[in-house]
Amino acid sequence: MRKLLVEGGTRLRGQVRVSGAKNSAVALLPAAILASSKVTIEGLPNISDVGTLSDLLEEIGGTVHRDGQTIEIDPSEMISMPLPNGRVKKLRASYYFMGAMLGRFNKAVIGLPGGCHLGPRPIDQHIKGFEALGAEVSNEQGAIYLRAKELRGARIYLDVVSVGATINIMLAAVRAKGKTTIENAAKEPEIIDVATLLTSMGAKIKGAGTDVIRIEGVNDLNGCLHTIIPDRIEAGTYTIMAAAQGEEMIIDNVIPQHLESLLAKLREMGVTIEENDEQLYIRPGEKMKSVDIKTLVYPGFPTDLQQPFTTLLTKAEGTGVVTDTIYQARFKHVDELRRMNASIKVEGGAAIVAGPSKLEGAKVKASDLRAGAALVIAGLMAGGVTEITGVDHIERGYENITNKLVELGANIWYEEMSEEEVEQFQNS
Repeated sequence: MRKLLVEGGTRLRGQVRVSGAKNSAVALLPAAILASSKVTIEGLPNISDVGTLSDLLEEIGGTVHRDGQTIEIDPSEMISMPLPNGRVKKLRASYYFMGAMLGRFNKAVIGLPGGCHLGPRPIDQHIKGFEALGAEVSNEQGAIYLRAKELRGARIYLDVVSVGATINIMLAAVRAKGKTTIENAAKEPEIIDVATLLTSMGAKIKGAGTDVIRIEGVNDLNGCLHTIIPDRIEAGTYTIMAAAQGEEMIIDNVIPQHLESLLAKLREMGVTIEENDEQLYIRPGEKMKSVDIKTLVYPGFPTDLQQPFTTLLTKAEGTGVVTDTIYQARFKHVDELRRMNASIKVEGGAAIVAGPSKLEGAKVKASDLRAGAALVIAGLMAGGVTEITGVDHIERGYENITNKLVELGANIWYEEMSEEEVEQFQNS
């Protein structure tokens, strides 16, 4: 096992290019199951989640060929093979195999999904949608069984706005008979990206990106070529890094409209931001004032940027309140930041950050993907060296993060953990 070491204090300067969107990639790959011929997706990030999903596609009979950021999937020989556990447990987005396999085969057996531990994240809205389309759903020995004689379009109202449920229902509905309407649908850019792929495959979808999506089912879907959108969360993470420890930084391959809520808060703090078509120019101010944030569904402040932003607030003057309405348990990074001398306390679903605090290097553990990003930012800001374990979480969502940061001037590197360190990590 490896740990990540960050020597803080260096100012970041230069240009960093954002990779393809993780949250799109994990849905686009299962969506290829629905096609009858080859699907090619360009711009995919080189992250472990993409590798895990590629392995799952091969496990059910697909042929997957990857060349750099391009992946070609031939789903023509796929079968409805059960995926009860194993790789399914590695990431939560494996649940997209439910909708895709149900849409193609009218049946699926998928183990309960894994991924980051962020508190209760039920899939009841997914199941509600599948049942509305005509599927029988049961939980048998830790796996979800989906069976349908045929899928028929339906009107489905989501009780809570859910990106996963919106996409999963879309995947099942595109080959159902008749019309499906998803009301109170999520509006995230990744949903538009998945709808664009499905439309290129021959699906009939209207309203993606609004709260009402209408789908006219079709009998068959063909292969296509699709280019993934940039990762707005990675872009946001580097933007926060630039505000925290940058001198002058350019974030390249970004859609600024996807980050409006973050950019507004950074400007409120005193950060200078200039927007071009696909670039952001970031220059932090001499002093930053604290702000309050509340995570909301898109286009509100993203929960995936809450943890990195909490780290940034330790540098700002005053007290900021961070409220997470999406995942109220998403504050496991706070104890680690406290080890680094941050002044933060958690009360209910909010973290109260008093600043500025002079962070100091420490031994910390990444409990999930975005907590890992938060600790990398803290390490860049801190005096001395910060040792981060749990780096597999970071590698799930950030492509070549160490190389990108080294090119910006950061002192960051990997080291192998000793047997004693591995034992301590596994027991912690």
